[in-house]
Amino acid sequence: MNQFSTDLGTEAGGAASRPLSQVLADFAIGLDHDTVPEAARQRAVLLMLDAIGIAFACTRYDFAHRMLSGMASLDAGGDMPVIGMAARLPWRDALVMNAYLAHGLDFDDTHVEGVVHATAAAMPTALVTAAWRGRSGRDAVTAYIASVETAVRIGAAAKGGFHQVGYHPTGLANAFGATLAAARLLDLTAEQAAHAQGIALSTAGGSLEFLNDGAWTKRMHPGWAGMSGATAAALAKQGFQGPALAYEGRFGLYNMLLQNAAASCDLPRLTEGLGDVWEVAKVAVKPLPACHFAHASADAAAILAQQHGLTADDVESLELAVPEGVVKVICEPEAQKRRPANPYEAQFSVHYLSANAFLKGGVGLRDLEPDAIRDPAVLALADRTSYRIDPASPFPKYFSGEAKIVTKDGRTLTHREEMNRGCADRPLSAEDIVSKFMSNATMTLSPARAAEVRDAVLMMDDADLPADDLLELLAG
Repeated sequence: MNQFSTDLGTEAGGAASRPLSQVLADFAIGLDHDTVPEAARQRAVLLMLDAIGIAFACTRYDFAHRMLSGMASLDAGGDMPVIGMAARLPWRDALVMNAYLAHGLDFDDTHVEGVVHATAAAMPTALVTAAWRGRSGRDAVTAYIASVETAVRIGAAAKGGFHQVGYHPTGLANAFGATLAAARLLDLTAEQAAHAQGIALSTAGGSLEFLNDGAWTKRMHPGWAGMSGATAAALAKQGFQGPALAYEGRFGLYNMLLQNAAASCDLPRLTEGLGDVWEVAKVAVKPLPACHFAHASADAAAILAQQHGLTADDVESLELAVPEGVVKVICEPEAQKRRPANPYEAQFSVHYLSANAFLKGGVGLRDLEPDAIRDPAVLALADRTSYRIDPASPFPKYFSGEAKIVTKDGRTLTHREEMNRGCADRPLSAEDIVSKFMSNATMTLSPARAAEVRDAVLMMDDADLPADDLLELLAG
């Protein structure tokens, strides 16, 4: 067992020997790049590449340009680049904008147990801050890893509880991960980094209310988490004091947000395996541009169609078995999920996504365009789609899904995806991730330019490439 786990012992009466924020700070500030296994570092670079490709693709959409207009109106100054866009912003605003682009299509990675989109916040926080501070790409990778290792453990400790009370873990947990990434790059001491987490406690947030009308607010959660973290680190560096018990305190993260349900949280999970178990290697890359909770059901529906040569005319009904913990996000209100009003609602509708996958063999970005979500054939099948809670689901270890089709000629056909494609135990390969990057990046870049970006990012941990040179390469 490593020093971070043993340090979180207990004293007489059950009190923790040291605050969790101090243990996490010691880990993040003391993290030596060379002690991270090469496989974990390589995976980190691939995850960053994936997010950068999504950011390029995101620049095609109106919401990205409206976000940029808003951010640019806050301050005319700043010289930090925005991925794929001809804009320069101040450090923190560039961080927010780049994170918005990485998360804007809901195509970015997820740590399954933590239910956190970690890279969307960690990559921009690490890369933009490293560029601003004149650090290397390697420094950015190490800071990124520190952020991910923190954020996903914070999410995992809640055991799905944040979603149940309307909070988005990506906005919450990433605020603390980003704090520690920024703390490393701003040269904070471990004591200052502990204070910074306490400061972030007062700024972390993220509401799931967007689910009711497809509003754009979810897209900004990773960026605002990065903003919170960067601000907290900058304040703490100047001696600003934050609460010591950011996580376990009477009004710490879990007690404040989860109230009575906080008793079921697993607080030791925050420091479990620090320095030994690398959660970055368990982050799941999305094969579909939609809420990860719906992937397995959509895949199952597509597989049934392919295996049995089915068309929509063959289907009397399509029933999807989903984990109980995802119902509020992708299944209800059911009438609204069957008729998504906009692309963002479609990305959070297991009914629409599964019907589309059944008919088209999968779900791609073009299946989520405004015209595509009004496809009468898809909507007609979505009308015949329902869900049930799956008591045998391994959620949150895996985001399982099952499709059952009753055909008009009386057959009942079932396929189950116990492990969602792309999860830690069924990962996408490095080749798959690079291919996904090229597919996304070439939506806005020439193949030659996309290849140049790909090669530079893949070299980020191997060469002493200045982070500002890399960020300049990504600029529009």
